[in-house]
Amino acid sequence: MALALLVSTGVSLADGDRLKPNVILILTDDQGTVDAGCYGAKDLQTPNMDALAARGVRFTQFYAAAPVCSPSRAGLVTGRYPVRAGVSNNVSSTAGVAGMPNSQTTIAETFQAAGYATAHIGKWHLGYSGETMPLAQGFGLSFGHMGGCIDNFSHFFYWQGPNRHDLHKNGVEIQRPGRYFPDLMVEEAGQFIESHREKPFFMYFALNGPHYPYQGDPEWLEHYQDLPYPRNLYAAFLSSIDARIGALLKRVDEAGLRERTIVVFQSDHGHSTEERGHLGGGSAGPYRGAKFSLFEGGIRVPAMISCPAGLPQGVERNQLAHSCDWLPTVAELAGIPLVNPDLDGLSLVSVLKSEDAPTPHTTVHWHVGDKGGQWAVREGDWKLIGNAIDSSGGELTPDDKKLFLSNVVSDPAERHNFAAQQPELVKKLQQAHDTWHATAVATGTAKTSR
Repeated sequence: MALALLVSTGVSLADGDRLKPNVILILTDDQGTVDAGCYGAKDLQTPNMDALAARGVRFTQFYAAAPVCSPSRAGLVTGRYPVRAGVSNNVSSTAGVAGMPNSQTTIAETFQAAGYATAHIGKWHLGYSGETMPLAQGFGLSFGHMGGCIDNFSHFFYWQGPNRHDLHKNGVEIQRPGRYFPDLMVEEAGQFIESHREKPFFMYFALNGPHYPYQGDPEWLEHYQDLPYPRNLYAAFLSSIDARIGALLKRVDEAGLRERTIVVFQSDHGHSTEERGHLGGGSAGPYRGAKFSLFEGGIRVPAMISCPAGLPQGVERNQLAHSCDWLPTVAELAGIPLVNPDLDGLSLVSVLKSEDAPTPHTTVHWHVGDKGGQWAVREGDWKLIGNAIDSSGGELTPDDKKLFLSNVVSDPAERHNFAAQQPELVKKLQQAHDTWHATAVATGTAKTSR
């Protein structure tokens, strides 16, 4: 198969549309670090996520670009750290308000330039103005909501008044009252797949779950009724989302396209502990932190990639990887050029091919919010967090909040702050962050150390 040839020899797939692989990028929302059967969850049913892992490569040390929705998505779709993508915090869920600058080059624009049909299905949360909505960012089709979340049946954004309806197709508000949003997503995706069977496509399938409101199928609510609250509600919604992933991939199978379709799966960050998310329900397993936190539980996420025709199957990779890496990785697998090679993400193809390949990263950066916001830098086994937040409820001293140095290999739960014992390392890592951040903000040209 063409993709197998690409992976084994590096041969480009650019010789005709027939050989180009399709790409589907699936993003879940607020899914906990270990919340899938293939990540060790014993109380959850996620057969379709597990099947992706069985047919592909599963990462155990994969990081989101941010611990909150908009900057995480900006990093994913641009291949750049969120600060460099112009999105350092959540953007507005109000119509007419801009978000990620239109000058950024997205993964959709990269594939569109190579002749691919492109589609956004689901959540956007990267801008609600004409110049920052999906059609202006490289997507030929857009269906879904522009803000941070919606009720899955009324399609209203209820969490910041006045309540407002948010369901759009190609930039125009549409009405589908009473229809379950994940089912609408599968329908739109299926129509797109069917109409592009003979032409390669890129699809960004961004689910609105298990983000609150927890609105699982009745059969899953009954299945999990004996789990403690709020795990029961979260689990029911997660299994409902998993079922829609299965329905999406069934459409790919029915079109006869699975063997030449790359499927990428990732959560945007860790699980929510917000009051409107029932104060929890998700799990980070042994890791500290959750959504909004730069401890591992906020940014270490389930992630995998599958293409039966060309990648190893049923294997795991322990190398450090990052959501900005998907853009250069799938572009290399598809044999298409980068429209803008000035990325922070690095191709993972060598890692996919060999468990012995080193991580392409020596240093990785995070920064959330404006100057003075929460930040982190990881170099080797060490991670330094500034202005630390533990959204999982753990206690932090004033010194911990200021600077928290962890060794994520020897102490993956990040229970011990090594800052006082390693002052020179703290100084080095803080300086590395300060230098990088100043350059990223001032010039937009900061790059990851390699």
